[in-house]
Amino acid sequence: MQVTLKGNPVELEGIQPIVGEKAPVFSLVDLQDKLVDLASLSNKPLIVSVVPDIDTSVCAIQTKRFNQEAASENGINFVTVSNNTKEEQGNWCAAEGVDMTMLRDEDLEFGKNYGLLIPEIGRLARAIFVIDTKGNIAHEEIVAEVSHEPNYQAALDAAKNLI
Repeated sequence: MQVTLKGNPVELEGIQPIVGEKAPVFSLVDLQDKLVDLASLSNKPLIVSVVPDIDTSVCAIQTKRFNQEAASENGINFVTVSNNTKEEQGNWCAAEGVDMTMLRDEDLEFGKNYGLLIPEIGRLARAIFVIDTKGNIAHEEIVAEVSHEPNYQAALDAAKNLI
């Protein structure tokens, strides 16, 4: 699959999961160095917000938006995934007052398994996945232009429809 990065085409490594398929399993570490896996989040519909670099403006906007939603929506689990370091994620969350679950994909396994790795820059493409309680993809959006925001409402609606 191809997306654009500031107007320039880039190829994503791997195969992207689609609606109706089983979500690729993952085990990622949070800011407390606790291993978080897909199974541990399956008690509620899950929104997985994927950002290329937490220290950029659009990634910050996306993460803050889902942090606000997580604070008011008890029926949905929310996580943000980036391949930033623990320190980068922790510093950003502290500076922005964000307390949602931040997961890091430093070895890029998540990015490869979800077909989101942009090899040229070693970052993940911007994406949102909604995963139901059975582990199936209920909604997916891989943003065509990495520097653009995703469709928040479509992801939220898809997750709310699973409650």
